[in-house]
Amino acid sequence: MIDADRLSSRIAELGRIGALPGGGCKRLALTPEDAEGRALVTGWFRELGLEIATDVIGNTWAIRPGKRDLPPVVMGSHIDTVATGGLYDGTLGVLAGLEVIESALEAGIETDHPLCVVFFTNEEGARFAPDMMGSGVAQGALDLEQMLASPGIDGTTVGEALDGIGARGPAPAGALKPAAYLELHIEQGPVLETEALQIGVVTGVQGISWTEFTVSGRSAHAGTTPMPLRHDAGHVAAGIAMEARAIARDFGPPQVATVGRLSLSPDLVNVVPESATFTVDLRHSDEDRLQQAEARLFAFAEEAARAEGCTVTRRSLARFEPVVFDAGRRGAGRAGR
Repeated sequence: MIDADRLSSRIAELGRIGALPGGGCKRLALTPEDAEGRALVTGWFRELGLEIATDVIGNTWAIRPGKRDLPPVVMGSHIDTVATGGLYDGTLGVLAGLEVIESALEAGIETDHPLCVVFFTNEEGARFAPDMMGSGVAQGALDLEQMLASPGIDGTTVGEALDGIGARGPAPAGALKPAAYLELHIEQGPVLETEALQIGVVTGVQGISWTEFTVSGRSAHAGTTPMPLRHDAGHVAAGIAMEARAIARDFGPPQVATVGRLSLSPDLVNVVPESATFTVDLRHSDEDRLQQAEARLFAFAEEAARAEGCTVTRRSLARFEPVVFDAGRRGAGRAGR
């Protein structure tokens, strides 16, 4: 049995780093708060005598050797957060993995496979795009050099931020090949609570499409420019945001759409916006449906801009296809094996 009190205590201690006045915490990737969190968790790894390795993208692995020369069974997640993060997102997966290893050590349990716990870099994507960066590089799905050059919301690149907090390690990315990977994670939604369920088994991963739109129009005086003569970038942006919502409504579950970031220029009460930059996050568990949602949104954006005498450009911030988990493994999970 694990020590639930010890696990809860560690979650609370890590949650005090970057704590917000109204609850929750803010530890954006590769910030001083993230560095402090990394130091705390790595210290717990050292206390157990685990073998620690940090790779070139900052992923940190802690290994308890097994009885045989076999690939490790890996548990973990991330410890970076969004700007208004909770105590459990990511943290639970890392510290629960640590608790499993510590409990096994205390009980004298030896395993054939090594046991490993990992925390990945920039999984949230709140400071640097794309999200799931550290794990993506480790699995070869994302190019290391491109990710190191990725600029953050403050203009700092991932590589600069890694060096700034001393988080860039010597180990090559992807050198560790897991035999299996297990992640305990919060739902991040209301379904389990609504259905009065304690736990769910994940059957797949949503496809993700993050797009940044920039609408260019013409600034004008808000009081003296007639409506038909405006080239209002803000109006176009609002229309695209409403269309994203309509797509989610028309497609139905599990399609979702979110406009998470929006900025207007010159951002004045009495001036028609000359430009608008904003993001749209589309997600669906079916790749064909996700592509259909993208096509509809992109076509609408072009037409909305043209109708207002504006132009629109877009760039992809992240694009991941859906993943359906192996049915055999899910069946074993249902059977309790």
